[in-house]
Amino acid sequence: MAQQLLMPKATAVWLVDNTALSFDQIAQFCKLHPLEVKAIADGEASQGIKGLDPVATGQLSRDEISVAEANPEHRLKLSDPKVHVPENKRKGPRYTPVSKRQDRPNAILWLVRNHPELKDAQISRLVGTTKSTIEQIRGRTHWNAANLTPMDPVTLGLCTQIDLDLEVERASKNRGAAPEADHGSVLVSVRETEAANLAAEDGGEKEIDADAVFAKLSSMKRAEPEDEDDDR
Repeated sequence: MAQQLLMPKATAVWLVDNTALSFDQIAQFCKLHPLEVKAIADGEASQGIKGLDPVATGQLSRDEISVAEANPEHRLKLSDPKVHVPENKRKGPRYTPVSKRQDRPNAILWLVRNHPELKDAQISRLVGTTKSTIEQIRGRTHWNAANLTPMDPVTLGLCTQIDLDLEVERASKNRGAAPEADHGSVLVSVRETEAANLAAEDGGEKEIDADAVFAKLSSMKRAEPEDEDDDR
């Protein structure tokens, strides 16, 4: 599990007030935008937030701060944790609070319509449901199918946007790239393209021949007096 900084904004407030680090260095370390750090320094943002000393929490060392202050190009690094807590891997479907369980069918319907590439197991992980319920909603055999309304599970609080994007990305990779014929385009070789361009140029020259046009006009002018004598 990647180590993360505790209370980034509070840490940024402390670094702004107690160090000579640049806005970019603090923004990179706290995962904030440099303009947000500048607003903190100007007193326009994070008002009322008490600074958190990252040295006291063991997330940053004094030596690391000193090196960064001497070199504006240096990027701060988190200190290694003294205690490693094993990651708690969740097994089984996601737990859904009782107050939100009635919204799960609407969320499933939204996922089925907007992300048909998702598998039943992925939908089950996102909203904490069973495959049989998903199949009933897909086939419109759910007991409340007539009253279901598609609703975004992120908005309902059933899953996070990060989890949804991750599952959609996995499903897209499993589907693979679309065949070339689906795009309606056919690649043509360079030789064929050049030949087509030359043929078009030759055709254009044959359609309009300036010499032939002027020769025809001259012959018509010479023929006009003869036609008048015949009429007389």
